[in-house]
Amino acid sequence: MLFAWSQTKLNCNLDVPPPQSEKADPKVGILQKVGGATLSRKKKRAFMEDRRKMMWWWRRRAAVVGGVAIAVGVFLASHCYFRRENMVKAEEALVSMCEERARMIQDQFAVSVNHVHALGILISTFYYQKQPPALDQETFAYYTAKTAFERPLLNGVAYAERVVHSQRETFESQQGWTIMTIKREPSPIQDEYAPVIYSQETVSHIGALDMMSSEEDRENILRARATGKAVLTKPFRLLKSNHLGVVLTFPVYYAGLPEDATVEQRVQTTAGYLGGAFDVESLVENLLRQLAGSQDIEVNVYDITNTTESLIMYGPQDPEGYMPLSHVSMLDFGDPFRKHQMHCRYREKPPLPLSAITTPFGIFVIIMLGGYIVFTAKNRYDNVKEDCRKMEELKVQAEAADVAKSQFLATVSHEIRTPMNGVLGMLDMLLDTDLNLTQKDYAQTAQVCGKALISLINEVLDRAKIEAGKLEIEAVPFDLRSNLDDVISLFSSKSREKGIELAVFVSDKVPEVVTGDPGRFRQIVTNLVGNSVKFTERGHIFVQVHLVGNSNPGIEEVYAGLNGQTRADKVHNFNTLSGFQAPDVRNSWENFKLLLSDEKLAPEVSGSEVTSKKAEENVTLIVSVEDTGIGIPLRAQDRVFTPFMQADSSTSRNYGGTGIGLSITKCLVELMGGQISFVSQPNVGSTFTFSAVVKSCNKDTITETKRSPFEILPSGFTGMKAFLIDGKPVRSAVTQYHLNRLGIAVDISETVKTALISLVGRNGSLKTGRQPYIIFVEKDSWYTGMDVDLHDQLMSLKQNGCILELPKVILLVTHESEKTKAGSIIDTVIMKPLRASTVAACLHHVLGIEKTQRKDMLNGPANLHTLLAGKNILVVDDNKVNLRVAAGILKKYGARVECAESGKDAVSLLQLPHKFDACFMDVQMPEMDGFEATKLIRSMESMANECIKNEGDSIYGEESTIAKWYLPILAMTADVIQATYEKCMQSGMDGYVSKPFEEEQLYQAVAKFLVSKSKSDS
Repeated sequence: MLFAWSQTKLNCNLDVPPPQSEKADPKVGILQKVGGATLSRKKKRAFMEDRRKMMWWWRRRAAVVGGVAIAVGVFLASHCYFRRENMVKAEEALVSMCEERARMIQDQFAVSVNHVHALGILISTFYYQKQPPALDQETFAYYTAKTAFERPLLNGVAYAERVVHSQRETFESQQGWTIMTIKREPSPIQDEYAPVIYSQETVSHIGALDMMSSEEDRENILRARATGKAVLTKPFRLLKSNHLGVVLTFPVYYAGLPEDATVEQRVQTTAGYLGGAFDVESLVENLLRQLAGSQDIEVNVYDITNTTESLIMYGPQDPEGYMPLSHVSMLDFGDPFRKHQMHCRYREKPPLPLSAITTPFGIFVIIMLGGYIVFTAKNRYDNVKEDCRKMEELKVQAEAADVAKSQFLATVSHEIRTPMNGVLGMLDMLLDTDLNLTQKDYAQTAQVCGKALISLINEVLDRAKIEAGKLEIEAVPFDLRSNLDDVISLFSSKSREKGIELAVFVSDKVPEVVTGDPGRFRQIVTNLVGNSVKFTERGHIFVQVHLVGNSNPGIEEVYAGLNGQTRADKVHNFNTLSGFQAPDVRNSWENFKLLLSDEKLAPEVSGSEVTSKKAEENVTLIVSVEDTGIGIPLRAQDRVFTPFMQADSSTSRNYGGTGIGLSITKCLVELMGGQISFVSQPNVGSTFTFSAVVKSCNKDTITETKRSPFEILPSGFTGMKAFLIDGKPVRSAVTQYHLNRLGIAVDISETVKTALISLVGRNGSLKTGRQPYIIFVEKDSWYTGMDVDLHDQLMSLKQNGCILELPKVILLVTHESEKTKAGSIIDTVIMKPLRASTVAACLHHVLGIEKTQRKDMLNGPANLHTLLAGKNILVVDDNKVNLRVAAGILKKYGARVECAESGKDAVSLLQLPHKFDACFMDVQMPEMDGFEATKLIRSMESMANECIKNEGDSIYGEESTIAKWYLPILAMTADVIQATYEKCMQSGMDGYVSKPFEEEQLYQAVAKFLVSKSKSDS
């Protein structure tokens, strides 16, 4: 068989099907299919995840490349833009410089022309209008030399007189020289001549030359006298300097020429011609030398009169410099016939400014940084988005896990508590049979162990519910003092066995009824008191409850203490409950006395009046549990509230427990809006203090609380007087607290002698017929032979007429063995811990007062037989053991029980009309669970009630006398979480009974249905 299993496993691992001869296990096949499907889903999920990551990587890479490309593009575009801007600025600078130079040349030329014009007027005035002429060559040369600075552009000036051919001989005879041509030859015969008669020293070489002999000069002369303006020749090489220049010709007229003279008139009145040679190269060169930036540009001056063949006037014949950037400026020298231009350009390409490189580079860096920031932000966004996606997935998984956990809790609770229900139920039924002492002891031991196991299960489930956030706090009215009495009663037997004082004290300022969660409050106090009882072997356990707002500062300091703070104060006078040293001296008698005195000085307002005045007002309670046990070791105090942690390994071995109780307590305290702290000293004890926020409410709401009937205290003791003999002030205050709750006034004395003195002092009131006195004596104040002494003294007082009758004497003890101290004078002994209801019962017995409790306020469990006797009850459960246990418990109280093992059977049995008075329904059953069955039953009842309303009772025959069908259905399950309770209520169930059954719980569940039903039946 092992070989076959190994072969099958090997085949599975090698993906080889098993041999056909072997029959495959269907469960294994299902698991293989499920595993294969799971593996396929994982592969698909992994593939999709890899694909998503690859797409994300490519998108990120494309974004990086795109960002860099954009940055480079912007860099190039900005660089080109700045280059273009630089060229525009260079062009603008070139235009400005070129225009400036052209304008300066024009201005200089115009000034020279004006001086020539003025010289012409001078000649006309002093040569032609003076007889004899006042101007000769020497005078002209001298004058022109002295005024040459006014004509910087002219190399020299000369005057040529107009001579017609008929006047040539006379002219030559007067001048003493022959008219010569430009070539220095005698001038040939022609109509007129223009010989130079006056010349500046610089151009004296042209004297006697006929200007009309030169074709260029002749053309200028003719145009000048016809227009009356200065005219220019085309560029030519000057004779002396060999520079390019032009000749300026200006006509000189006789006097009397009108301004609107015609051409003929101008020709007739022409006296001569004044000319000057302009050295254009020197002019432009000198001007450019004077201007800044001239070294950066090249200048050419052209005569463009002939557009097809421009004549260069200045500059190189072949243009040089940076040709793409140039400018042309027009030059106006006053000759309308001649046109001139000045071409300007840079010698070199304008240098690229540093800003054209640094600015685009800065923009590139900024864009790259911006892109990096955007990329980083986008990457961060993608990471956050991915984290959010993962968180969403984890949230879904956590929610699914939470649902699974809740379902697991429900299942575990049900599956564990269900067999425990059977165990405890059978043990309970076994204890009701005839057993010998040994058998009964075995059964009781098993029952105690089972209840301990149930308690442990509840603690673990509570911790799990707290971690899952499923634990909710109720808000219902409850009696705080009765709740604490119940807790004290749970540990009364253990405290008596150990002989330790166990007491509770609630301040009168605490409202009588508060709104909160009584179950959780009781659980907190139970955990703390249970730990104290477990770890305390002598001394006391003291529970105190005060109101934070009205408490003495001393008690508030207790709450303010840090966790684990060790009080090192050494107090030798231990005024505590038991006389043993307390762990925290702030809980000493001095502070406790201040609280009591503060309450006595306050106005006497009853608790109900305080509650009514402060209805629905939030109040904060501070609860302290003090013990004189072994304390908590210093090394373990920092982990007191850690789950499943104890002081050391021996704690669980010696005292038991799991270390989970305090962690649950801390969580519950925080859910109730409070905090918890502790003070502990090893071998001295511990004090745990916690706060809880509750609401005060009216006493009328006390009827809504789920209290046991014996918690309503009798009022027959009001006005009674009692004497308490106790030497410990704290303990006497606690006893007084319980007696005051019954309406008994208490006088406290430390000895019997002082008590008898007080008794005699009240003799007058006794004789007036007031109620009898009661003497309570603490065990510590009782000594051997005291019964005889006390009896003799009381008899003496009675015989002397000081008292009418002997008072009742009651002894208060903490251990069973102390009952032997009681003498013949003791009327009864009350075992501690004290409880108001216990004291009331003892006083009823001692005083012979008849109990006046109502019939319906009898002890709940004891009254179960009255409630269930003769009732027809249907129990539905799929577990036969639990079915047998539930039926046996109900039958024990006289009920007639019928059983059903499924929801379908229950629905069949409850077809109307039926005979049942109530139904206990399990909620987890196969085929049809309790929720679905309850919904069907409620649906049937609704239809039946509608038919009764419309058609009367005849539909169910004459036997039906029911006015309205409604069967109380109580959920019966081992699942104790809140969600199940809510589901029970939603499905139409009336109550909730957790397994295993307890008498008090069973009574509270059925009382409100069957009591009212019995009353209606009666």
